[in-house]
Amino acid sequence: MAEIVSIHATSHTPVMINFPDAIADEDRERIFATFRELGESILQADPEVVVVISDDHMHNFFLDNLPAVCIGAANVYETPVEHWLKLDRRTLNGDAELGSYLVRQALDQDFDPAFSMELILDHATLAPLHLAGLAQHVNVVPVMINCVQPPLPSMRRALQWGRFLGRALRAYPGCRRVSVLATGGLSHDIATPRMGLVNERFDREFLRLLAANDDDALLAYATHHVNEAGNGAEEVRTWLMAHGVALGGQFEPLYYKPIPNWYTGIGLGRWDVGARA
Repeated sequence: MAEIVSIHATSHTPVMINFPDAIADEDRERIFATFRELGESILQADPEVVVVISDDHMHNFFLDNLPAVCIGAANVYETPVEHWLKLDRRTLNGDAELGSYLVRQALDQDFDPAFSMELILDHATLAPLHLAGLAQHVNVVPVMINCVQPPLPSMRRALQWGRFLGRALRAYPGCRRVSVLATGGLSHDIATPRMGLVNERFDREFLRLLAANDDDALLAYATHHVNEAGNGAEEVRTWLMAHGVALGGQFEPLYYKPIPNWYTGIGLGRWDVGARA
């Protein structure tokens, strides 16, 4: 039986890697410091593997094959797939055994994931791991949910997936300690006339509802208002999955600020991994 020793969520954007100086020094230093603190917290929790919940930006998947959810089941992952991302190419260590276990458990519990042993991970996974100082220190299992090309899994389904992952990981006999890191959002728009606009109201209300632990209100708000926060805000599904993993654990925001020059509402948070509903 594995223990989930930490659950975190962060925004991601390639702009924070490629153009870090596009924002005020004070903001950049605080954001990067919070990422480092998050990474130190995960390392102190001493996980044997980190399940990274994220999405693929049409690199591994396209319109000819676009799964709602894909679980990585490889022992290594090349990254980044983007040649323009200002990070060195590297290989992340995986955990094929845990990835395969999650696929089997999902199918047994009436979920229908795709799986891959040949994912090349993009900035969604690498940027948060890099900024948190984790990339060279942890084994990863990617769980990707489609947040990019409609039709998308519903917000409710994202939460259901998270609850499944929480139960399955806690029942896994193959290791003792697992961390979960979700990456995506918050509000942002890519390749539209609204690019650069950040919906602070949506972001703050979404974070408030995560902390309120009222799942019905959270799902209703995310479902009916995400369209007001840009096409990139669809990535809040990754936060909902982490929320499901926590199985009632209290959410605590660690940082939030709208950062228009990075085109994104930047948020980081964590869930209590103690008492669960």
